[in-house]
Amino acid sequence: MKSFVAHFLLLGCLCLAFRYGYTNGNISVSSKYLWSKLILTQHWPVTVCKMSNNHCKDPPKFWTLHGLWPGKAEMCNKSWPFNISEVQDLLPELEHWWPDVLHPNGSKFWRHEWLKHGTCAAELECLNSQHKYFSKSLEMYKKVDLNSVLVKFGILPSASYYQMKDIKAAIINIFGVTPKIQCLPPNQGESAQTLGQIEICFTQEFIPRNCSEGEDESRLLLKDAPVSWELQHPDLSVCDNDLPTYYPPVETIWA
Repeated sequence: MKSFVAHFLLLGCLCLAFRYGYTNGNISVSSKYLWSKLILTQHWPVTVCKMSNNHCKDPPKFWTLHGLWPGKAEMCNKSWPFNISEVQDLLPELEHWWPDVLHPNGSKFWRHEWLKHGTCAAELECLNSQHKYFSKSLEMYKKVDLNSVLVKFGILPSASYYQMKDIKAAIINIFGVTPKIQCLPPNQGESAQTLGQIEICFTQEFIPRNCSEGEDESRLLLKDAPVSWELQHPDLSVCDNDLPTYYPPVETIWA
């Protein structure tokens, strides 16, 4: 745990919190948007595809970035529009690690994440621009390396089922904190839930913390999902610890 914390502190900045609004490029102090944790959120592309009735073409075979969410704060400043030119140099990484799984052009997805979450995360000095927000999110994603963590503990996409306690234990073993894991509940006649999203939480200083702390700030994946997902799976939620868990391989999309 200590080595992991030290690893994260080497990201290059201890963010200073300040409250502001953004209007025509000017920053003004405000205390309206108060939050205490950052939620690094990754989703499993195969499950995203299942939620959209397999409306995918060649989805990634690794966990992709969903977003970096500042606690319960949302849409802190609608007057601060997403400008893709500010992240032009990040586009190759965004397209690879932070894609819109359902659509070839991810710009609408990134715009959504910026307006809903980035404008609130920008209360921290090292996240207070679009370039800083997206580059730091990518940096945290790569440092966490969730794909390697699961592989290390033998948790791979499979036709077999896993116990939720084993998936949680793998993450706790590496990060020393409890994640929030979300699943699709079983369809009628099925016994297993489907692994969908994993959240790993941090303090404003990027120190890992339990996601259960300050649980009033938590959210379900459906609150941040595209409308097409919500209509088809309105009950996506925190995984049931007692149900077997299906971690679907890519091949199941066309089964």
